[in-house]
Amino acid sequence: MDYKYTSRSENDTMALAENIESEKFPGMVICLDGELGSGKTVFVKGLAKALGISENITSPTFNIVKEYEEGEMPLNHMDVYRIEETDSTIGFNDYFSGTGITIIEWAELIKDKLPDERLELKFKVIDENTRVIFLKPFGQKYEDLVNYVL
Repeated sequence: MDYKYTSRSENDTMALAENIESEKFPGMVICLDGELGSGKTVFVKGLAKALGISENITSPTFNIVKEYEEGEMPLNHMDVYRIEETDSTIGFNDYFSGTGITIIEWAELIKDKLPDERLELKFKVIDENTRVIFLKPFGQKYEDLVNYVL
């Protein structure tokens, strides 16, 4: 089942991330898709803040992965926009089965590498401030998570 959340500001997007963070678990995978400027990195900032990460969160476009260890749980922030299709050096499975949370921006580009169980969020720009975020859980624990936070 797909779910929908309407964000009318960056604060709303961050609040959704904070609610999801409140139900965190080791190995959580969150996939983010949407056009540039749709709110993907804002979502990551909200989740990082809720985890207690004080470091400035920026999209890791040229690094591919940024790892944040200082919070309640490790946060792995990926941006696969510039990844080569044949790039196998990242070790996705290590992140997906780890002790932290992995968030992937532009996840649709590596769909064949994603774990079967995950949470997908698609951001759609409505106007300057409004975004509709479609949440699609894969697996029972993600279904439960979405039902709890919405």
